[in-house]
Amino acid sequence: MKKLLQSFAVIIMKEFFRLCAGLKIDWKMLIFAGAFMTTAGVILQMFLLTDPLDMWSLSLPIANVSDESLNSIRSFNQTFSEGRVKRFKLISADVPIVPPNSSLKLNLSVPVMPDIGTVPTGRSRRKKKGGNVDNMSKVIPPPVPPRIHVPYRLQKFIWSLTPNEALVYAKKEIDHAPEVIDDPDLYAPLFRNMSVFKRSYELMELILKVYIYSDGSRPIFHVPHLNGIYASEGWFMRLMEGNRQFVTRDPEKAHLFYLPYSMRQLELKLYVPDSHQIKPLAIFLRDYVNMIAGKYPFWNRTHGTDHFLVACHDWGPYTLTQHEELANNTIKALCNADTSEGVFVAGKDVSLPETSIRNPRVPLRNIGGLRVSQRPLLAFFAGHMHGRVRPILLKYWRDKHEDMKIYGPLPSRISRKMSYIQHMKSSKFCICPMGYEVNSPRIIEAIYYECVPVIIADNFPPPLSDVLDWSKFSVIVAEKDIPKLREILLAIPMRRYMAMQTNVKMVKRHFLWNRRPIRYDLFHMILHSIWLSRLSQIQIPES
Repeated sequence: MKKLLQSFAVIIMKEFFRLCAGLKIDWKMLIFAGAFMTTAGVILQMFLLTDPLDMWSLSLPIANVSDESLNSIRSFNQTFSEGRVKRFKLISADVPIVPPNSSLKLNLSVPVMPDIGTVPTGRSRRKKKGGNVDNMSKVIPPPVPPRIHVPYRLQKFIWSLTPNEALVYAKKEIDHAPEVIDDPDLYAPLFRNMSVFKRSYELMELILKVYIYSDGSRPIFHVPHLNGIYASEGWFMRLMEGNRQFVTRDPEKAHLFYLPYSMRQLELKLYVPDSHQIKPLAIFLRDYVNMIAGKYPFWNRTHGTDHFLVACHDWGPYTLTQHEELANNTIKALCNADTSEGVFVAGKDVSLPETSIRNPRVPLRNIGGLRVSQRPLLAFFAGHMHGRVRPILLKYWRDKHEDMKIYGPLPSRISRKMSYIQHMKSSKFCICPMGYEVNSPRIIEAIYYECVPVIIADNFPPPLSDVLDWSKFSVIVAEKDIPKLREILLAIPMRRYMAMQTNVKMVKRHFLWNRRPIRYDLFHMILHSIWLSRLSQIQIPES
């Protein structure tokens, strides 16, 4: 049968060539027609279609999306038939369909699943007799939000704007953000205003460009410190300098300028132990900013208002005081976000989460917690007696109740039976009192282990509180109310506690460092808060 078909095909081809042999082909006209059709196809793709041609067969199933991002001047409508969706089964059925009134997602980055360590291969080791295996310690990363294509005309419009015009446009868009009632990628109870956050985040992904100064000698500059309680500044530096989506090499296109120094490295390099003198560190930063201002025009253009720094060390605010514009004008992302000292300004600066990273290679190791029924302790705290609050906490609650484990440093006789992490995973509430300064790594540790944090620190705006509603997943107790701590915790109804603990589980994804950033993780949340702070400086001209 195969040979018969081959013979038949040969006969047909011979007959075709015999018939065409006598025809004369105008090759010039044929080439001209082909070039004309190709040019027409390119023009059709760029100006008539909202997506490139290759997206029409492989796009996500978006139904009648109307893009209002140009304030109704231009309309981008897309309609995909059900037949087209059924035809291409390679698109997952779990991908959500964007409703007509929702704002278009503007993610330009390729989402990557977080790195949670290597998976062991080969023969597993025999478990020790009587050893406990915590199944909850296995990290299950949140689903990565799908990538949505950005219309070409919208990209072209944004590219045509100057940095200041783009910021004005973004602020107008956020002020008129469409209402989002339900979103598959965000959990509404966590946010002060999910609609505003979503629109602002989308515009950040579409617009924001950051210029990083290359000046500065190592290791103080460009060398991230990735472990310990000050790791947040190092992780942000590492991920910011390695980013391709937001970083630009052209400072004329930048909306923000990053001062890439490590406060921890500055301390290790310049501080003289036991000298109690941090003024030399402040003078070093003053001289650095003066050098930047003399070498480039960008600082003097705005007096530093579009520059930002990220410092998690307790001394971060105090090393800025030798330069007035550095202390007063820059956007400061600080772990030591004490509003009573006059350096950190709520609403302008960013309260930086203090994350304690034990192993930089596997930053997500051991996170997770136990269900409520497996948390017999009401509250837990263990730590050194730093500052004014912790001695008062121990005075009132140490060894007072069996279900309240309040210690100084965790005694070895206790830790041999139950580790610090196990205490957090077995407690309903984790007490997070301030130490020498207002912030504490326990706040984020509690979230990692799905324990509702109890924050005791006056004059302290919780991390990322510009967008997150901390009343939904934490308890904030005034320092004067420490004697009533147990009464306050027991007064929380079980139904409310269950909702709070669920919210802790849901907010955890926003406080995770991923070796390769994904949407809405801690790197992006910090950058978004800095972006919001920059937008707050923009004045919209009266039309």
